[in-house]
Amino acid sequence: MPNEFQSLRGQLLLDGGQLQGSSFHRAVVLICHHNDEGAFGLILNQKSPSTVAEVLDGDFPPGLKAENLFIGGPVQGSALSYLHSDNFLLRANVLPNLHLGHTVEEVIELGDSMSTTQRLRIFAGYSGWGAGQLEGEMKRGAWLLEPATLDLIFEEEVETLWKKILLTQGWKERLLANSPDNPTSN
Repeated sequence: MPNEFQSLRGQLLLDGGQLQGSSFHRAVVLICHHNDEGAFGLILNQKSPSTVAEVLDGDFPPGLKAENLFIGGPVQGSALSYLHSDNFLLRANVLPNLHLGHTVEEVIELGDSMSTTQRLRIFAGYSGWGAGQLEGEMKRGAWLLEPATLDLIFEEEVETLWKKILLTQGWKERLLANSPDNPTSN
């Protein structure tokens, strides 16, 4: 009997130590969509040196212009995605109270919002896998899994997110978290 497909939507993928030299070295990827045709995710811990206003065209509200743009992955660097969270978000399509969208107009509208509980993160590019590709990488141990939470998704200190999550797991993951960035320099 073949294995039933299990979606990883709403899970975080963490580099399991095998992805050095790739775009996913020490990456934390939120899986936003996953079905038998493939997967779509966004890297949460790769902040671009550019701001939203420096890269995207649009009449952005002042508070949004200075926000850092994140690098969602190596696929289509000009593709826009955003993650939006708010209390009681009816359009949530990734997790409860977490919505994924793709238009500049929606980002501008969200930037004009008066909500004090909203969180917004904007990405250029994305991470994508074809049918069976992610499942194969999981079988090879390239990725570790962690259930996503809104606090992890919108963590401010993104530079330490990968390590922070690994330190909450087992002893092998804690060893990995404390290993040098480049093992050959050990």
